[in-house]
Amino acid sequence: MASDELAQKLQRRLQLEESGAAAAKGEVAAEGEAAAEAERDCLTARADAELSAKLCRRQDINEGAAQPRRAAVFNPYTEFKEFSRRQIKDMERMFRLYDSGRDGYIDLMELKLMMEKLGAPQTHLGLKNMIKEVDEDFDGKLSFREFLLIFHKAAAGELEEDSGLLTLAKLSEIDVSIEGVKGAKNFFEAKVQALSSASKFEAEIKAEQDERKREEEERKHRRAAFRELKSAFTQ
Repeated sequence: MASDELAQKLQRRLQLEESGAAAAKGEVAAEGEAAAEAERDCLTARADAELSAKLCRRQDINEGAAQPRRAAVFNPYTEFKEFSRRQIKDMERMFRLYDSGRDGYIDLMELKLMMEKLGAPQTHLGLKNMIKEVDEDFDGKLSFREFLLIFHKAAAGELEEDSGLLTLAKLSEIDVSIEGVKGAKNFFEAKVQALSSASKFEAEIKAEQDERKREEEERKHRRAAFRELKSAFTQ
């Protein structure tokens, strides 16, 4: 009798312990699921916030209230491969000529002076529209990259005939005879004939290096001749 009662009590205790463990396990599972759901909610909220921020920034850029981010490094020779090194250097000299503030930009007043010097003065609104056509960062002035875009768009036929930028490009022609196409109908036809390939680009660099070597050799010969002349007088 006593042993039966003891066995029943042990059985009862075992059942209670098992039910308690199951309940505890259920609580742990519920807590884990709640934590996972909270983490998912957090990630979703974070993604929504990032997307919202990007959409807001894009809207600000479109409305002109923010500037798009650009890479800090700009290489005109790799980005504007349709132009030769000589052409890009000529454009750079022109850009620096009219960048009277020496800040790396051509602002509205500097563009006004440029167009006047080229014999095609523009109205204030016309100048603003010219800048707006290539002003990718909405800062109201032209960087050197944006200045090159004028010639890129003109050569590609992407500018309207009445565009002030097309007038600028036509009036600021480089010496096309340098490219060996003197007598070409106009500047942009000359550009089509003088499109640079990779081999031509490399050839121009080698030509510049050879020219520097030749100049250095000439300087050495002059110094040697001067030393010989000097020694002849000192003997």
